Amino acid sequence: MDSTSSSGGALEIVARLGYGARGVVYLLVGGLATLEVVGSRGETTGSRGAVSSLLAAPMGNVLLTVLAICLVCYSIWRCVQSIRDTDNHGFSTKGLVIRASLLISAVSHILLAVFAASLIYTFELSSGGGSGDSASNVAWLMRQPFGQWLVAIVGGCVMGAGVAHLAKAWKTGFDKHFDISAQARRWAYPVCRFGLATRGVVFLIVGCLFIVAAWQVDPNEAGGTKEAFEALRNQAFGVWLFAVVALGLFAFGVYSLLESVYRRVRPLS
Repeated sequence: MDSTSSSGGALEIVARLGYGARGVVYLLVGGLATLEVVGSRGETTGSRGAVSSLLAAPMGNVLLTVLAICLVCYSIWRCVQSIRDTDNHGFSTKGLVIRASLLISAVSHILLAVFAASLIYTFELSSGGGSGDSASNVAWLMRQPFGQWLVAIVGGCVMGAGVAHLAKAWKTGFDKHFDISAQARRWAYPVCRFGLATRGVVFLIVGCLFIVAAWQVDPNEAGGTKEAFEALRNQAFGVWLFAVVALGLFAFGVYSLLESVYRRVRPLS
């Protein structure tokens, strides 16, 4: 086996571990929110809150360690996807926005991995999954040269990713990347489409929050998944919207786990 084949095989393992880690995070986010809807033990939380919930599980430190490692794998894979353009997005405006969103995803998941490690090794980091996490990151970004514009660009890329998720759900665009039996598609694809569409809506809300933060030069206006939940809850029929999004994010977790098994991964093609 030559070095290229060996590297490609290693990156495939990295990608599959990463998709699995993302799946676990979204199963926790959606599951905890769903439990809150039905009045059982649960809470509205973002990815950090979901990761923190693992501490209460048996062998929580071990689970967090494994999850942190796999989230690093996902960040590496997102960088490869963006830089090497493994899915052939190209250099069009749409393609560049998607590739930029992949890099943003890589950064956000490496930060989540560091947060998971901090729960085990007591690093001095902000805790929980609330708005303080997004606000502190946005505040740091705003302090950089052209920081206001950088926050707006991040918001635009996140919204672009949201549109891409909705398009992928509508057109079943993930099918070209899947190697799955026709029998499994009958139940898996509706779940995947529901999950992708829901995450697309959440991304649109989060992107809007970033743009508002840039417009008002106020980091506290930015937010993540938890803030998206809260925005939906404040709308007409908010409880029902909240419930649908909670189930949809759980479905996105299932989609990510399916990707970890059935996605065609050709990192060095």
